[in-house]
Amino acid sequence: MILILSPDTQPDSPEYNQLLGHLAQLPKIKTRIHQEKGAQLTLTEIYLIGDTASLALENMESLPGVERVVRISEEYRILGRHKDDHRPTHFEYNGVRFGQDNLNVFAGLCAVDTPEHVEMMMKALRDHGQVCTRMGAYKPRTSPYAFQGHGKSCLPWVFELAGKYGIKVIAMEVTHESHVDEIREALKQTGSPTGVMLQIGTRNTQNFELLKIVGRQREFPVLLKRGFGITLDESLNAAEYLASEGNRNVVFGLRGMKTNMGDPHRNLVDFAHVPVVRRLTRMPVCVDPSHSVGTRNRAPDGLLEIFHATLQGVIAGANMILVDFHPAPAKALVDGPQALLMEELPLFLECVRNAREAYEKNVRLMGEAKRS
Repeated sequence: MILILSPDTQPDSPEYNQLLGHLAQLPKIKTRIHQEKGAQLTLTEIYLIGDTASLALENMESLPGVERVVRISEEYRILGRHKDDHRPTHFEYNGVRFGQDNLNVFAGLCAVDTPEHVEMMMKALRDHGQVCTRMGAYKPRTSPYAFQGHGKSCLPWVFELAGKYGIKVIAMEVTHESHVDEIREALKQTGSPTGVMLQIGTRNTQNFELLKIVGRQREFPVLLKRGFGITLDESLNAAEYLASEGNRNVVFGLRGMKTNMGDPHRNLVDFAHVPVVRRLTRMPVCVDPSHSVGTRNRAPDGLLEIFHATLQGVIAGANMILVDFHPAPAKALVDGPQALLMEELPLFLECVRNAREAYEKNVRLMGEAKRS
C-alpha cells in the first residue's frame, strides 16, 4: 500500500508527525518513505510493507496529510503499474525527459577509443539535433584479454567534449561501485558539463550488491539491461532492486536473448516485449538493436537489419534507442562489425522519426475507435 501525501508536506509539520505516529502503531506494518523532488514541488510517498490487506482504503485516506492511497500488488511494488495508480510515468534528468510517452535516441561509441572519434561523434549528433549519446568507458568482456575500456582516464575529456557540443546525457556502463565514484569525481572536476545515465549491463542484471549500491544513489538515473539468459520477470525484479533502494529513475533495456534460435543474429531480438514491460511497469523502455542483431547485414529491401530491428522496437512503442555508431568501425576497439557509419546517422534518425509517427498515428486510431 502506498500513501501519497499532499504536495510539499513538510517532514517537520505536526500533521506529518501525527501520521508517522499513527503508522508506527499499526501491527505487522513497516514503513518506507520516498521523496520525489521536482522543480517546484516535493512529493512524499510512504510505502506500507507487511499485512496491509486488513487496512481499509477509506480509513487510510482520512489520515492527516494523505491525499491518495494506492493498493499495490506483490510484484514490482515500486515500479509496477497498479490498479488505480495514476502516478507519473516519467522523470527528467539534466533537461531531458524520460517517459513512456516520448522517445530519445542514444547513438554513440560502444567503447570510447580516441578523443578524435569521440569529438566526431558528438559533433555529428549536435549537427543533427541530438542531445544524448552512449560512450563506454568501462567494458566487461567475455575474454580477459579483450579491451576492457579506458576507464576513468578518459572521463574528463569525454565530459568536456560533451559539454562543448551540447550533449546533455551520456549512457555509460558501470561494473563496480568505484566506477560511480569515478564518474561523479570526473563530472565535478570538469564543472559538470554534461550528465550521465548509469548503465547496468546484461551480465550484471543479477549482481544484486551492485544493484543495491547503484540504487542507493539518486544523483544519476539508471539504464538496466535485461539479462540475456533469464526470464523477463527476473529482470524486472532486478529493476525493482534499484527502486527499493531509493532510485526510481530507471529505464528498462531490451537487448536480445542469448539463444541459438536467434541465429544468424547475435541474439534473439525481444522487442515484442516493449508493450509488455510498459503494461506491467511505469518504466520507459529502451531497445538496443546493435547488440541484438550484431552485424551490418542488409536485407533485400535495402535496409540494414539493424534498421529493421530498430523500427520494430519503435513501432512497438519504445521510449529510448541505444545504438552503436563509429567514425571508423574497422578501427573500433569493441564491436566494430555492428557499428553504423557516421554518414548513416541522418538516414537512421529519419527512419526513426517515420516509425515514431506511425506508432503515434496507430495510438490515435485506437483511441478514436474506443470512443466511437
